[in-house]
Order: sequence, then C-alpha cells, then structure tokens
Amino acid sequence: MIAKETIVNKFKSLYQEEPIVVSSPGRINIIGEHTDYNDGFVLPAAIDKAIYVAVSRRADDNIVLYAEDYQESHEVKLSEIAISEKHWPNYILGVVDQYQKRGAILGGFNLYIDGDVPLGAGLSSSAAVECAVTLALSELFELNVEQIDIPQIAQKAEHTYAGVMCGIMDQFASAFGKEKMSLSWIVAPWDLNTCHLTSKVMKWSY
Repeated sequence: MIAKETIVNKFKSLYQEEPIVVSSPGRINIIGEHTDYNDGFVLPAAIDKAIYVAVSRRADDNIVLYAEDYQESHEVKLSEIAISEKHWPNYILGVVDQYQKRGAILGGFNLYIDGDVPLGAGLSSSAAVECAVTLALSELFELNVEQIDIPQIAQKAEHTYAGVMCGIMDQFASAFGKEKMSLSWIVAPWDLNTCHLTSKVMKWSY
C-alpha cells in the first residue's frame, strides 16, 4: 500500500496543486481464465495492492500526465487526444475518449499515477488504471458516474485505445471488489444490467 500523503506530495511537486486522490485494486482470479468473454463463470477477488490516481483541474484544455513507473510525462490537448506510441497513456486517454463519446463535459486536467500492482504479473494493473481514472475524472468533473458504468467504460477504453479485446471480469473485479470478499457471477458482457448477470458476494479467508 502506498500512503495517500506520498501521492499527494508527489503531485504537488509536479503541479503545485491540491489533488483529488482515488485508488482501484488489482485482482487475483480463482477460476474463470478466458471464460468472461465466453459467457462463463468467473471467481475473481480484489487484492491489497492498487493503482493510485491523483488529479486536478487546469485553466486550459491540456491533459498533462505523469507515470511514476515510467518516470515519464505525456501532454495533449483535450480536443486532440489520440492513441499514443508510448502505450501507457492509452489506458488513461481511452477513458477520456469514452467519456467524450458519452457526452460528458470535461476540461483540461493534471494527472499523476503510481501503484504497487506489479506490471505484467497477471494481476490486472491495466484494469485498475482504467477504473481509477474513470472514478477520478468523475469526481473531478462531477460526472456522477454510476458504479455499474465504471467497468464498462474501462473495458471499452482498453478495447479502443490499448487495443486489447479483453472481457469485463478484470474491470468488474477492480470496480466492485471488497476486502475479504470474492465475486462470483455469470458474465454476459453485452449487457451488465440484465438477468444474465447473477452477481453475489461470498466471504473468503486468507
């Protein structure tokens, strides 16, 4: 776990602003590899490692990003967002793109991202990034996104900007996972609001 104070202090050193800070956990998967996009059963659980996103508004329409893991920044105008060759900004910009397609009113913003979910370890760091950014921008621009919409926005961001045609299990686990709980459901990715989704929470120990 990374202390919120650490995230805030790093953000202030970069942008000289007080940020909104949110986090979203990685996940383990007990059963269900590759079944989430085949309408099968899945059983993921959130873990105690997370992605942390800090954001603040800007007076202009620039999007200014900084990734701690890559020690790298990326800047683009809100009206000119596009898939980046750097790859890592795409998980963030894809969320911006999805909000724009939904008609959300956004402005320029500063964003700092860090985390202790190991990259490339099969713990869904990318889903955690997308979910954290979705929530952070909702808080920053008062979009009042519904919790059920977070994994859908995150999944579409990964499809369109990261180019990964993933199922929705990872994003759903990151958005809905709770401490000492696992999530079991039948996935129908085309509609999370129908009876095909039979979500229940079960206690587990570790």
